[in-house]
Amino acid sequence: MAERAALEELVRLQGERVRGLKQQKASAEQIEEEVAKLLKLKAQLGPDEGKQKFVLKTPKETLTGKYGEDSKLIYDLKDQGGELLSLRYDLTVPFARYLAMNKLTNIKRYHIAKVYRRDNPAMTRGRYREFYQCDFDIAGQFDPMIPDAECLKIMCEILSSLQIGDFLVKVNDRRILDGMFAICGVPDSKFRTICSSVDKLDKVSWEEVKNEMVGEKGLAPKVADRIGDYVQQHGGVSLVEQLLQDPELSQNKQALEGLGDLKILFEYLTLFGIADKISFDLSLARGLDYYTGVIYEAVLLQTPVRAGEEPLGVGSVAAGGRYDGLVGMFDPKGRKVPCVGLSIGVERIFSIVEQRLEALEEKVRTTETQVLVASAQKKLLEERLRLVSELWDAGIKAELLYKKNPKLLNQLQYCEEAGIPLVVIIGEQELKDGVIKLRSVASREEVDVRREDLVEEIKRRTSQPFCIC
Repeated sequence: MAERAALEELVRLQGERVRGLKQQKASAEQIEEEVAKLLKLKAQLGPDEGKQKFVLKTPKETLTGKYGEDSKLIYDLKDQGGELLSLRYDLTVPFARYLAMNKLTNIKRYHIAKVYRRDNPAMTRGRYREFYQCDFDIAGQFDPMIPDAECLKIMCEILSSLQIGDFLVKVNDRRILDGMFAICGVPDSKFRTICSSVDKLDKVSWEEVKNEMVGEKGLAPKVADRIGDYVQQHGGVSLVEQLLQDPELSQNKQALEGLGDLKILFEYLTLFGIADKISFDLSLARGLDYYTGVIYEAVLLQTPVRAGEEPLGVGSVAAGGRYDGLVGMFDPKGRKVPCVGLSIGVERIFSIVEQRLEALEEKVRTTETQVLVASAQKKLLEERLRLVSELWDAGIKAELLYKKNPKLLNQLQYCEEAGIPLVVIIGEQELKDGVIKLRSVASREEVDVRREDLVEEIKRRTSQPFCIC
């Protein structure tokens, strides 16, 4: 026991030494040397006490080298000791690190949280520096393309249920891109940077992308032209079949593997009933370095809300792909866990909703309240309190104005301003007749409902399919 206590004390002291070196801005080599000593000491404690109980590497080190050219969008900070830190860029890298730290090899999860980008904000296009992302991921060793197809199915279900307009999901595969770059003559060292250029094709013309490849990244014009012949193609499974017969691409092992998986993927997407929403697009590159296989991105088909109006444009609203090597970057032994997932930009969805409602001159709802309990005459506070309590007990989101004798007009105006869809109006005559007046705020239609049927009628009206159009 004394020997173990002494060892635990050594671990504590060595941990303090590591933290002290970080605060003193010691060299990376010196810190790594002391961290290695700490790990050896912890290993001597045995499997139970030797688990990672605190972070040995800084968040900055966690993020660096995972995003490629997008790393320039990471927010860098310094703490009071001068240690370099970063704000979370996405939810994928922290998830991969969590899997490695906890030695998890099989999990399905979703996560909604804030992320940060050092980007140029564009409020009308849903681009912010601080925003929420909703992620869904499947980690584990499974047969090819089954989890990938499920992710695409979930993406389509979410976007369809939101009813924000027609959308298209572009799919590609990093292995196809790498194979394409190889046969076109792109040097291995330029694969990722050229990939980043190709990824801009949804925002700028091919000529602009080509100029960047040649002028800024030193690619030969002939090589860029060959890339252009491929990346301007898009279609369905027929394009996959066509490329499988391509005399050059079909000879590249990576590209052949990617095309084979895409063919399987389209079979599963057909079974899921979403193949008509999917397009195989060779220009889709996804600039993040950690993708290793299938990649995808959902874009709205830019249709105007009304004839003659400009279409709403916010870029992609959801994206994702396969990242089989990311977990291994955090595992001390480099053990890989295959992963695939998707990410939905919550603020971008909100931007679309707001623009559509503004274009239709409709009000954005600022409350979840479903019904306001109102009165038409004075001295009905007790009845309002009794009824609102009954609605609460039934699970209905209801409220009332905190006044004894509010004017009916003020109560109706409050509903219009807050976006409350229904009003129940209590009146002396209605109380005698055993009925309650139920009013639709939007249409101003009123119906008398028997008191005992009111809860069911409100639930029926508020259970209509969700629509934000």
